Amino acid sequence: MTKNPDQNESTNTGYHMLRIALVIATIALIVWALPRTTRQQYHYDVGKPWMYGSFIAQFDFPIYKTDETIKAEQDSLINQFEPYFSYDTEVEKKQINKFLYDFQGGIPGLSADYIGVITDRLHRLYQSGIMSPTQYDKLSKDSTNMVRIINGKEATGLQINCLYSTKTAYTKIFTDEKLAPHRAILQKCNLTEYIAPNVLYDKERSETEQADLLSSIPLASGMVLSGQKIIDRGEIVDDYTFRVLNSFDREMQRRNSSSAEIATTVLGQILYVGIFILLYTIYLALFRKDYFENTRAILMLYGMLAIFPIIVSIMMEHTILSIYIVPFAIVPILTRVFMDSRTAFITHAIMILLCAAAVKYQYEFIIVQLTSGLVAIYSLRELYNRAQLFKTAILITLASAAVYMSLQLMQDNDIFTFDHTMYTHLVANGVLLLFAYPLMYLIEKTFGFISDVALIELSNTSKDVLRSLSEQAPGTFQHSIMVGNLAAEIANRIGAKAQLVRTGAFYHDIGKMQNPAFFTENQKGNNPLNNMDRRQAAQIVISHVTEGLKLADKHDLPAIIKDFIATHHGHGKTKYFYISYLNEHPDEQVDEQPFTYPGPNPFTREQAILMMADSVEAAARSLTEYTEQSISQLVNQIIDSQMADGYFTNCPITFYDISQAKEVLIERLMSIYHTRVTYPTLNKPDDAKANADTSRKSPEEPRRRSERHKK
Repeated sequence: MTKNPDQNESTNTGYHMLRIALVIATIALIVWALPRTTRQQYHYDVGKPWMYGSFIAQFDFPIYKTDETIKAEQDSLINQFEPYFSYDTEVEKKQINKFLYDFQGGIPGLSADYIGVITDRLHRLYQSGIMSPTQYDKLSKDSTNMVRIINGKEATGLQINCLYSTKTAYTKIFTDEKLAPHRAILQKCNLTEYIAPNVLYDKERSETEQADLLSSIPLASGMVLSGQKIIDRGEIVDDYTFRVLNSFDREMQRRNSSSAEIATTVLGQILYVGIFILLYTIYLALFRKDYFENTRAILMLYGMLAIFPIIVSIMMEHTILSIYIVPFAIVPILTRVFMDSRTAFITHAIMILLCAAAVKYQYEFIIVQLTSGLVAIYSLRELYNRAQLFKTAILITLASAAVYMSLQLMQDNDIFTFDHTMYTHLVANGVLLLFAYPLMYLIEKTFGFISDVALIELSNTSKDVLRSLSEQAPGTFQHSIMVGNLAAEIANRIGAKAQLVRTGAFYHDIGKMQNPAFFTENQKGNNPLNNMDRRQAAQIVISHVTEGLKLADKHDLPAIIKDFIATHHGHGKTKYFYISYLNEHPDEQVDEQPFTYPGPNPFTREQAILMMADSVEAAARSLTEYTEQSISQLVNQIIDSQMADGYFTNCPITFYDISQAKEVLIERLMSIYHTRVTYPTLNKPDDAKANADTSRKSPEEPRRRSERHKK
């Protein structure tokens, strides 16, 4: 919606400062979010041809091993690693003393010398070493596993099968040749209470030694020298070349991690983002000034420019999902719905180029996303219902998939080796595009825009205000429909918004519902205004504007529709009552205010069209005859008078637009009010002969009557 010139901010310093601040803030937000590390510069895969020119190393760099290779080497070392355990001598003393104390009176059923035998067997077990069952079971899966036993300052390697767990130590006691015959008696002694681990896992030393061992693995397995050719255009990328190219990218990231190089990267990002935002701003200022002067419009546009690059930067920085899931086409969809196709494409193209600064595979990304944007704009050239968004989402998904497949075919003609996960991402993208539906409603409420779909919904004459208008003021309702049709034809002829002006016309006279009998189109007899004071009558007529605005507020009509109600008479006068009052009071200094509409004058082309169509349609009803001359004279007289009174001074409508409006009005009124043929009535039998005689006497009369009708 174009701003009212009476409240134009263009002369205000704050107006310019706001736009400058918005541009700077947009650049700052995007640059702040962009990744600082150097990204992969090329797109390549194993088994596919190299699409770029000859690649020659710019500097020496190591050929790093793949993560899988390093992991395999680490696993091999870990399997050979000997964990460290400490030998605790106090455990043996404590447990044997406990046994001797508990059985100082001997073991019932056995001789006293068995105390010594059991003590000796416990001593032997503790000398060999006892581990916890969990650790022992884990290590004993392979009997060749070794452990390191720390005893004092020394660490001795020992095979795991030379040690015991608490379970195997207990079993060992009962397999002793001297103790085995007395198993039943010994089981009652609960000897497990005197068997405890004395070989304890040394976690700190084991982890330290293991880390040292793993760090000894070399990360590289060769070198590439400066000037060495790595690959040429058309050559197939094999496993080794893929590893070399990845090593180059990794080395580039390492080299660019210094503060000085990061500062250079930031400077480049500022220039890159700044150039595109500046070009976009120039486009709006030169070719879409009505948007640029509308604060809400530029807030929405610059907001969409910023939010998607930020989302892409976060996803790339933290490796979150695939960027092809992001529904970028929402930007051209919303811009096309609320603005126009050209602005939608420019906005989408700039946004995609800004996102490309954070994307690894820029060529592929830009091609796919530009295609989806173009399809979105084409499919929404006329939006009549919100269900069209489902069709648009399907078309975008199919087009994106087709373009991506074409890129794959140019790289690899084997369709069975394609990366099919991308198509899953594109389908998810299409599903997320459906969020444009609720976003349309949110933007309408937040930024004050109105879509063609909303206008069509408002134009439904069987709902709410319009239904009440047709019931309470049928003449006004028919007048509004006629004006809407005339205004829409003019808008189509001059390239204005036809649906907007039609909807505005339907609502422009809703204030007449308050007092329908005071308006001629609703009257069946005398006009009650003729018996009233001219000023009072003028105020009743003028009140239909203010009453209309009150009804619009009550029914929460959009601001753009309220503007049609307020401007369809502008600051004009109720000339009938004003001139009548002047004639009745020739010697009086007449105050014009009671006879003047509150306005404002039209400030958009659509509002000017409505004013012309409204005035001409109403005046055409008063013509005594409808000829091309009378209609043409009426149209020119009314519109020329409006121009002379300055109603269109603050409105961006041209003389050419006005001349086209006159032509449309004359053509349409001629077709509406053309003279119709009078149909004959069926004669009675008694009159048939008389009529036949009359026809014979005057054979030329039907032809002359027909010619008069044509005139």
